Amino acid sequence: MPNPTIASQPLSIRCLALTASLETGRTIPECFSGLTGNFDKQGISFGVLQWNLGQGSLQPILKEMLDKHRDRMQEIFHQHLPALEAALDSTKEKLMEFALSIQYQDQHKGYVINEPWKGMFIALGRNPECQAIQKRLAQVRFNEALIWCKTYQLWSERAAALMFDIVVQNGSISGATQAAILGEFSRLPKDLSKDDLEVHKMVIIANLKAEASKKEYIEDVRKRKLCIANGKGVVHGNSYDLEGQFFISLKSYA
Repeated sequence: MPNPTIASQPLSIRCLALTASLETGRTIPECFSGLTGNFDKQGISFGVLQWNLGQGSLQPILKEMLDKHRDRMQEIFHQHLPALEAALDSTKEKLMEFALSIQYQDQHKGYVINEPWKGMFIALGRNPECQAIQKRLAQVRFNEALIWCKTYQLWSERAAALMFDIVVQNGSISGATQAAILGEFSRLPKDLSKDDLEVHKMVIIANLKAEASKKEYIEDVRKRKLCIANGKGVVHGNSYDLEGQFFISLKSYA
């Protein structure tokens, strides 16, 4: 998003723009059309936060569009809409079979959605009604992130962004990891400034959350979370500056 546009958005949308960029490599509004195939065994992942069929997070978006905006869905999917609707009404096994039937595996690109399905899903993500649904569902996760901020006595916009990214990418923080985090907190120097204490806490959370991930994802998660904790970094070859690009700083999110 152009700086003047994103600067005027509420923190929830600025955090959404950041995490969406980390998830899809795209910024708002293009990230609402993010689309990937079965690389992670989730069938199809779509949208700003990569809602997917495997975990059941994409189905509610598609069904709400069918229930409330059927005319838009008809305009987008045309004669292919009955096939999509039948798949959504079938078992999860049949739905995943449908997802695999509309994509192919490329030696270099991995799983690729076939046309015209790829174009139709991208058009769906550009639809204002679909974007509104995605924003509403993302707000639920942002509210959860703020609860986690209070749990760890974090107060900054950057901390809200970190916790939101954890909720989106990792789901939550386990009891064992939380205990380890609080243990590290207790060993922090007592003479740190307010800002330095905030950053040290975020770095601890970033590292311990990464180390609790599956072995093959540890360093990827660590880079992503430390980028947010430190306010700058390189993730998937892209340079990020949270304050410069997303107007997310160490000022209070309250």
